[in-house]
Amino acid sequence: MEKKFISIGSEKLAYLDIGQGPVVIMVHGNMSSSVHYEPLISRIKDKFRCIAVDLRGFGDSSYNNRFDTLEELADDVNAFTEALGIDSYYLVGWSNGGGVSLKLCAKYPDKVKKFFDIEGAGLKGYPLYRKVNYQSTGEPYANKEEMATDPMQVGPVLAIFEKGDSAMMTSIWDATIYTVNKPTREQNDLWMSETLKQRNLVDLDWALATLNMSDEFTPYGKGDGSIHNIKCPVALTMAEKDIVVPDYMVLDNYNALGELATLLPYENCGHSPMVDCPDRLAEDVVKFFS
Repeated sequence: MEKKFISIGSEKLAYLDIGQGPVVIMVHGNMSSSVHYEPLISRIKDKFRCIAVDLRGFGDSSYNNRFDTLEELADDVNAFTEALGIDSYYLVGWSNGGGVSLKLCAKYPDKVKKFFDIEGAGLKGYPLYRKVNYQSTGEPYANKEEMATDPMQVGPVLAIFEKGDSAMMTSIWDATIYTVNKPTREQNDLWMSETLKQRNLVDLDWALATLNMSDEFTPYGKGDGSIHNIKCPVALTMAEKDIVVPDYMVLDNYNALGELATLLPYENCGHSPMVDCPDRLAEDVVKFFS
């Protein structure tokens, strides 16, 4: 699990490069890094060359420039693959990484052969609205600075990052991510150390809230319609007990992608199939890409 490094413009990205065979690029979610893909990598590395990148401001990658959109992170991933000399590849995205990957598929349709979306963000973004007495008003935040004061979804998490509070971060993951199975103590210690390296939470939350690849309006504005630019087959997991990405988000993606999409319901599984059902996940990834 030793990370390598490569420069793209003014940023230096950390990544894992493990296995042999056709290339699979892996894009992680919020509050995580490339290392969170270990359960999947360990199960498919004999069949694929697994390249998992730390996005800008996550893990051991640099954070020299702030960002506003998931498209900017998708551009980073594209520049990353070009720097490695990779012209086309299979793609895996988890959670927020699913949103980044949708943008990647839409903007660089000739490079992604197939995309496996693990509990990925919805094409119309992730709801994050002003609160009054801890109740959502449905009104958008005006800017990042205002969003940083959100009393439920942003402010408290920023405080955890500032303190490096592994115990509190673990409690959040136990309550929201690991709703079926729990990782081993060794896995959790490693993954929490990676999680707490994140420096871009407000940028990321803003990018997720304002994402809209549809033709419709959200409180943050009209979509750009870029979902229609995707040309590759897409598999989408829909976990029964995921309380982070609800079914409607997965179904929005599935319906928007039409004939390109394959829906994979996961029973007794939460937001992290890599912990809740790693063998099933690996089998499905191998089958879809093969």
